[in-house]
Amino acid sequence: MASLTYLFLLISSLFLSSQADLHLQPSRNQDESFTSILVSQQGLDFVKDLLINKAISSFIPLQLPSTIEKSTSIPFLGIVDMVISNVTIYKIDVLSSYVKPGNTGIAIVASGTTCNLTMNWHYSYSSWLLPIEISDEGKAFVQVEGMEVGLTLGLENKEGTLKLSLMESGCYVKEIIIKLDGGASWLYQGMINAFEEQIGAAVENAITSKLKDGILKLDSFLQSLPKEIPVDDNASLNVSFVENPLLSSSSIEFDINGLFIARKSVPVPKYCWQSRQPSVFCSDHLKMLGISLDEAVFNSASALYYDAEFMEWIVDKVPDQALLNTAGWRFIIPQLYKKYPNDDMNLNVSLSSPPVIRISEHNMGATVYADVIIDVVEASQVIPVACISLVVRGSASVKIVGNNLGGSVKLDDLTMSLKWSHIGNLRMFLIQPVMWTLVQTVVIPYANAYLGKGFPLPIIHGFTLQNAEIVFSSSKVTVCSDVAYSETENHNQLPIHLE
Repeated sequence: MASLTYLFLLISSLFLSSQADLHLQPSRNQDESFTSILVSQQGLDFVKDLLINKAISSFIPLQLPSTIEKSTSIPFLGIVDMVISNVTIYKIDVLSSYVKPGNTGIAIVASGTTCNLTMNWHYSYSSWLLPIEISDEGKAFVQVEGMEVGLTLGLENKEGTLKLSLMESGCYVKEIIIKLDGGASWLYQGMINAFEEQIGAAVENAITSKLKDGILKLDSFLQSLPKEIPVDDNASLNVSFVENPLLSSSSIEFDINGLFIARKSVPVPKYCWQSRQPSVFCSDHLKMLGISLDEAVFNSASALYYDAEFMEWIVDKVPDQALLNTAGWRFIIPQLYKKYPNDDMNLNVSLSSPPVIRISEHNMGATVYADVIIDVVEASQVIPVACISLVVRGSASVKIVGNNLGGSVKLDDLTMSLKWSHIGNLRMFLIQPVMWTLVQTVVIPYANAYLGKGFPLPIIHGFTLQNAEIVFSSSKVTVCSDVAYSETENHNQLPIHLE
């Protein structure tokens, strides 16, 4: 029954992917999908088993609402009035269960379920043989066996959130065993057995009612999930759902937008990422989740930070501080030292366009176009003396850091050209080793310090990725992972209380 209420908490919260191409032109991309997630049968089974236990513990003990009365005529005794009350379910055991997605919805069935109840019983009668009323009472223990609980759920996209609906539900009780305690219970066992049908109906109605309540609460929870997840003070991930979930016979796939968007009033990147059909592939089919990220997600991040003017730096401290004094350049740019002897220097670094990220079957790479202005600091005055254009090519490694996708970059190639100069022509072949050193010792460590923290995958608190593997393919990086659940990290964010 927990599967009713919680099965999609993990599913609705995770990353997704698709294939995309980057075009530098205005576009509408709010309704397109750039991330997808495939939840395998193993993933569905894991969540179902976990949440069945959570749901059972959330409503046990469950008191059935009605008092059941029955009257019967017994020869020589007359009319016997029987009442059972305070019927309470105190234990449920599920022998087997399964979840099966399909074209018409998601079927969830728990079968071979046993249900233990307690109740109070009372009877009274009077007849012409005995002018006084005779009564007795006690407690009874009831075991419901072979109970089957099933439901079919519908799941659709509603304005960027998930809408969950209960299409069918039912509960069937196969057999009831009643054992009395108290009074002359051995004498009245047969009379109490007459309540089997009413007790069975009361259990079926109570369970079915809880199913409906649980689905309504879960639907409300799903629709309250945020459409944006903060990454830092400047950017968020757009995690609004796009299109309806795709259900197959053994998996569920969701599409979300997945691009980085601005949190503050900064210009929105005006770039178009052309969407294609989402697809997730994991070579290990036993993994619970396959999370794919298209290169468009990474390019949206670079475009956002570039447009927000966060890709500009003044470099005034380096590991070899002598490089930021004209004396350190006297053999590389003699005219610089001659004109500004022993003056301090700054390097004003700015990107001339957003970095371009490309993902292939073998690796993930980035190309960065930057301008480096050499400034001389003379008597507190900053004097630009030359500008060098750089084309930096690097490769990246990707790793999972908790529930974040992080990584690092390394320098593969550096080309440069003189853009302008106020100190005459520069010998670029002499300057290139210095620039390589600056990029290697300053820029790369700075980038890796930020990239190492990663950006968050939208996973509900309490769930963590485990034994993750990363696979590169054309235009995508895919995380194939199992999932673990920790009660201590849940923070009561799951709607598990059904009372």
